[in-house]
Amino acid sequence: MIAKIKQLLEEVETLKVANAEELEALRIKYLSKKGAINDLMADFRNVAAEQKKEVGMRLNELKTKAQERITALKEQFESQDNGCSEMDLTRSAYPVKLGTRHPLSIVRNEIIDIFGRLGFSIAEGPEIEDDWHVFSALNFAEDHPARDMQDTFFIESHPDILLRTHTSSVQTRVMEVSEPPIRIICPGRVYRNEAISYRAHCFFHQVEALYVDKNVSFTDLKQVLLLFAKEMFGADTKIRLRPSYFPFTEPSAEMDISCNICGGKGCPFCKHTGWVEILGCGMVDPNVLESNGIDSKVYSGYALGMGIERITNLKYQVKDLRMFSENDTRFLKEFEAAN
Repeated sequence: MIAKIKQLLEEVETLKVANAEELEALRIKYLSKKGAINDLMADFRNVAAEQKKEVGMRLNELKTKAQERITALKEQFESQDNGCSEMDLTRSAYPVKLGTRHPLSIVRNEIIDIFGRLGFSIAEGPEIEDDWHVFSALNFAEDHPARDMQDTFFIESHPDILLRTHTSSVQTRVMEVSEPPIRIICPGRVYRNEAISYRAHCFFHQVEALYVDKNVSFTDLKQVLLLFAKEMFGADTKIRLRPSYFPFTEPSAEMDISCNICGGKGCPFCKHTGWVEILGCGMVDPNVLESNGIDSKVYSGYALGMGIERITNLKYQVKDLRMFSENDTRFLKEFEAAN
């Protein structure tokens, strides 16, 4: 057997190939299950006990040399092929059409860019969350309607696990592990247990922002909102704030912008009021700060949140929310110029 091993070793060291077919034939001849080296491995049990050590070492050497030689030939052959080939023969003969970003991605990137220039960094978190980060840490009462099965998707086998209803859960995760100042923006997909229609869907996308530091005031929030509105919808855009209620902010407000279609004069889109609602905001409730390990006597902050679909509707007048998730290429092609 030692003589046979030496013969195969000499053959392996002088192997040459001209193409991929020859290379594959050599691999099968020497290294496949029915190859020459595997046959020797099968005969190893018949070797005399006093020769097993030497024969075993030589067999392992042969197999290693064969694998290295086949690999080297493959790399050499591929590098020669890549160096000589000037044409990709697998490429389609027809022109390849460029795709376009989804309109929600376009608007999401715009929002992130605006807040990025204001010093906000991106924070992300899981879409499958627990009750604490989605509700309890945000000052939701135990009997709040948002905790009902009619409004939220709960995991049946784990009643404290749910699909997040807002990206505020990311804010709680950041606050509980970070020291102020905190300045983050939280984009992501959220879920609500709603019937799907032209104006509502069971999933949609949000962007929320949080700023926590010493001496943060509502004036700071208003200035950020005004700058955002002008950057997103145009320099002539006006804003107004209306009192509202959210469990996690106090005071709270809804923000409207002057209708970007009629310029505030009144039209069917703004229901002839001249104003269109785009987001909710407010000063972070002290209970929320305390629940997340931040001293509310030292720090204050503001938060705001908006639906990306809502902003996209305002910019591009998309009248049916379902179009965003149907992947109709005719619809998507309309946004080629916006990329």
